[in-house]
Amino acid sequence: MRQGSAVEVLLAFLRLGLTSFGGPVAHIGYFRTEFVTRRRWLDEPAFADLLALCQFMPGPASSQLGMAVGLVRAGPLGMFAAWVGFTAPSAVAMVLFAYGVAALGDVGQAPWLRGLKLVAVAVVAQAVWGMARTLAPDRERSTLAVAAAIVALMVPSSLGQVAAIALGGVVGMVVLPRADVADGERTPLGVRVPRGLAMVLLAMFFALLALLPVAAAGGGQAVKLVAAFYHAGALVFGGGHVVLPLLQAAVVPPGWVSNDAFLAGYGAAQAVPGPLFSFAAYLGAAMRPSPNGWLGGLIAVAAIYLPSFLLVAGLLPFWDTLRHRAAVQAALRGVNAAVVGVLLAALYSPVWTSAVHAPADFALALAAFLLLVVWGVAPWIVVVLGAVGAELVAAV
Repeated sequence: MRQGSAVEVLLAFLRLGLTSFGGPVAHIGYFRTEFVTRRRWLDEPAFADLLALCQFMPGPASSQLGMAVGLVRAGPLGMFAAWVGFTAPSAVAMVLFAYGVAALGDVGQAPWLRGLKLVAVAVVAQAVWGMARTLAPDRERSTLAVAAAIVALMVPSSLGQVAAIALGGVVGMVVLPRADVADGERTPLGVRVPRGLAMVLLAMFFALLALLPVAAAGGGQAVKLVAAFYHAGALVFGGGHVVLPLLQAAVVPPGWVSNDAFLAGYGAAQAVPGPLFSFAAYLGAAMRPSPNGWLGGLIAVAAIYLPSFLLVAGLLPFWDTLRHRAAVQAALRGVNAAVVGVLLAALYSPVWTSAVHAPADFALALAAFLLLVVWGVAPWIVVVLGAVGAELVAAV
């Protein structure tokens, strides 16, 4: 893979951080459009392999995918730049909301927000369509994708998603012919992290997971804050909304944040682009006693993402080697087909079910899909048009 600069990565992800509405599944669609189709930083197999790894890791899958893309493109600085660019806009917005500067009120029924959700339907549909053509092009893998979608729909949790993907790997090794996969078929990612350092980072992940609760027992408020948010980031599978119960259990019972304030911040988090994990910035800024304000927000958002940094940088060098082995590639063919199925299930629930409620909603989503797939309009332009279109429909 051709190397780039951290500044290039920062600017690319900053634009995505400002325009990527729709949640984790939609983010994957935005990333594929930007880095596979438009910029060609990665080919389809490399993107799918990174996505497969991030689906198996605990933490926010879409943010970790962005970190992995940044690491492959521009090394450790690129990884940090990708995280800053994608996370900073929503994190700043959430801190401002905690201060009361950006009091959005109840935006749950706002037409423009409904328009953004409808654009997310089109973005995810585009990703499923494009990835299916490459990753599930034959009868065997198409069948596997549909089976994975059924599993994910029947078990609507992160456990169902992980089970579907793991099943895809097993079926891939057993059913999909290894002879079709040559050892050198996949382009090396060129991860610039020495294996010795990668092992240290993985050891740090587990050491912090074990030691931070001990330190928090006798430490100050800042240590307790770091321990609580590190725990949430390290142990949640599926990311996104799945982390909310962990965060609520961490901050509401101790009295750091009231339940009403928690729910208000969660409502505001639905109206900003970028990762839902930026909700941590709001909690850190709103909590009492100190640290609070922008410093608390910075500590909380850094702590919840620290496990992701350690895991992505620690696992990716080994993953880049494993993915070239014939047996692993056969499993990856099944995993990637299953990922298409999991995205297909997510296209229905929660993306479709939370956005399309009337013929006008379907019409707007269809128009957004046409602009993205047929006319090749930039996603950020479609986002703006979707918000404007929903407002116009509501005014009629």
